[in-house]
Order: sequence, then C-alpha cells, then structure tokens
Amino acid sequence: MQSVLLMAIVSGLWYWFSAGLAGYTLFSMLKSPTFIGFCLGLLWGDPITGIMAGGSIEVVYLGLVAPGGNIPSDKALAALIAVPLVLMSDMSVELAVSVAVPVGAIGVLINNLRRYFNAIFVHRADELAVEGDVKGIWRNATWYPLALGFVMRFPIVFVANYFGADLINQLLTIIPEWVLHGMSVMGGLLPALGFATTIFMIGKREYIPLFFIGYFLVEYSGLTTIGAAIFGLMIALIISYMGGFPRLRGEIAAESSREEVSPKTARRTNQDAIDEMMGRK
Repeated sequence: MQSVLLMAIVSGLWYWFSAGLAGYTLFSMLKSPTFIGFCLGLLWGDPITGIMAGGSIEVVYLGLVAPGGNIPSDKALAALIAVPLVLMSDMSVELAVSVAVPVGAIGVLINNLRRYFNAIFVHRADELAVEGDVKGIWRNATWYPLALGFVMRFPIVFVANYFGADLINQLLTIIPEWVLHGMSVMGGLLPALGFATTIFMIGKREYIPLFFIGYFLVEYSGLTTIGAAIFGLMIALIISYMGGFPRLRGEIAAESSREEVSPKTARRTNQDAIDEMMGRK
C-alpha cells in the first residue's frame, strides 16, 4: 500500500529506534542504508528500487568508522530521507546519493546536540543519587533521553518524507537539466569514493593486485554481483588458510618469536637502570 503518511511515520520512528533502542544486536542493521532501502521498498511495494537506492548510499560510507561513537556522517538519516524520495518521486538513484551526503552531515549535528542535552540528565541523575531518589534516577536515565531523542529525530524525517516528495517533483521541473545531470554524475562518483576510502584503510600493498583482478574479472567476464561476492569469499578463505602473504607471515613470526622477559629479569633490569642513574656503577 503506497501511503505517503505511512512512509513518513515509519521512517521517523525508524530513525528514532536507530539511536540504539533495539540494543547492539540490531543497532548496526537498523543503520544500514541497504537494509533501510529493502524495508522501505517493501513498504512502498518496490523493494528492488529501495535496495538499489540504499545500496548506492551504503557504498559511499564503506570506509567510515566512528571512533568513540563519534560518527563522521549519519548514514541512517541519509538513507531514511533519500530512499523514500527515490520511491515516492521521480528522483534518480544517482541524484539521491548526492542529496544523501549533506543530509548525513546534518545528522552529525543532531547527534551532537542530543549528547549535549543528555549530559544535563546525567548531572541531574547524580544529584538525585545523593538524595536517594531511585525513581528520579530512572527517569533521567531512560524516559527523558528517550523523549528527547524522539523530539530531535522523528520530526525532521517525518516532515522531509511527508512534504519532500511533492517538493522534489516541483524542483525537478524547475532546475535546469545540466544542473541535474551534474548532480547525477557527482552522485555516481561518490560510491567510488567510498571504495577508495576502504582500499586506503586496508593499506596493504599485497592486496592491490587482488583489487584489479576482481575489477577486470567482473568487467570482462560478465560475472554477476552475487557471483563476484562468492568468488571473493573463496579467495579470502584460501589466503586465510594459507596463512596470508609471506610478508605478513614474517611479521607474525617475528612477533611471536620475541623473548618474553620474566618478572625476575625485569626487576633486575630496572634495578640496573636505577644504579646507573645514582652513579653506583
């Protein structure tokens, strides 16, 4: 059933739950643009288009990590706004990718503001702990952050999806064709940037030939995506069973062959250093 209102409500609630309400088991899945695209596509009756849009957005964020929970871009927000726009309007997948990137940057701001206000609840809970108010601690630790998360996350996605489709269709008729073409080209290049970031993070020269082997194998053999994934998995398993590349095996062997210093030897070494500093030797 194609209902814009239902799509807006589900997308808004999804963004709220993606903050971690489902626990670590489903946390990563709820933030995956591919999974988001599949589920929203099922809701709209077009899962193929949903997967194509979500998968294209997913590739952009392949090489991104969140050290200490500090996200460089909110891919969940990017997908929950861009994917419905593809499903409900005439926007192309490439154009949606170029829209998703700045939307993901807005998600970083929302996340930082949420943490700032949550710190207020933490300090309030500390004060209530001194007073022995267990129920007050519970409210500041659970209900207040949940309510704040709903207020900060649900409206932006709901409004963007409920009013965005008609607005996008109007803009597509106004914006010049060359501008749309340029944005589509940029959207097509962004997934390549995600792949490049991933390759840069791997940082192993030994793996570069495998990258080109995979590229030309798919390009000239007509291998499907599923076939390429299975082929790559088999190569990874073979390399793993063989112990990796020679240089990597050498590094592992050198690390394991280092002599462990016993506590007695360590104490003697430390005492010698102290004697030298005191001029006893």
